[in-house]
Amino acid sequence: MIQPRLPGLESDTTAMANEQGPGCTAEEALARLTEGNARFVSGRGHFPSLQKEILADLAQGQQPYATILGCSDSRVPPEVVFDAHLGELFVVRVAGNVLGNAIFGTLQYAAAHLRTPLFVVMGHEGCGAVQAAIASKFHGAEHKSRIELLVDNIVPALEGLDDSQPPDALLHSAVEANVRWTLRTLRETPEVKAKGAASGMKLVGAIYELESGHVRFLEP
Repeated sequence: MIQPRLPGLESDTTAMANEQGPGCTAEEALARLTEGNARFVSGRGHFPSLQKEILADLAQGQQPYATILGCSDSRVPPEVVFDAHLGELFVVRVAGNVLGNAIFGTLQYAAAHLRTPLFVVMGHEGCGAVQAAIASKFHGAEHKSRIELLVDNIVPALEGLDDSQPPDALLHSAVEANVRWTLRTLRETPEVKAKGAASGMKLVGAIYELESGHVRFLEP
């Protein structure tokens, strides 16, 4: 699915998890996320107790129904936000939910070997990494060298934004623009183009609202 291709990844089937997939469509997976988030927002969530039977069963393999690329922010754990059980979500977290070689490889693994039908890029309101990118692009701010590398992945997403709008509005627009930039980048990869809609795979964007706990799925 995702570039760059990892040498030997798809041939080493003996080391991989069950490749049959979760047994649901992308639409069903999206519905489960929406329902789980509704339980979370309403206070009816129920994360399971760690019973030995559950852990023993999960130790045999994983069949997550969705892959989530989200931010490392401690306030936005996808398993809690979507009220998901252990083994249900394949989660990749990095500040600013940005892409990179390791991220591409992890997403490719999810597609090729876990066969999750749904991929979600989830940003969140008040994202510090996006704020840093705004400061860099519009105010000339400088950051520590490795943070600068992270910020450089976000800055292109901010092209065309009106920096004269109020700071809160600018950050709101920038968070969504960053998610859409990542989605666009993924859709342009050879693997996604090759699979197309016929594969049943779905790629969607989402924004988590810190104050309400609600996840807003973006329209294409």
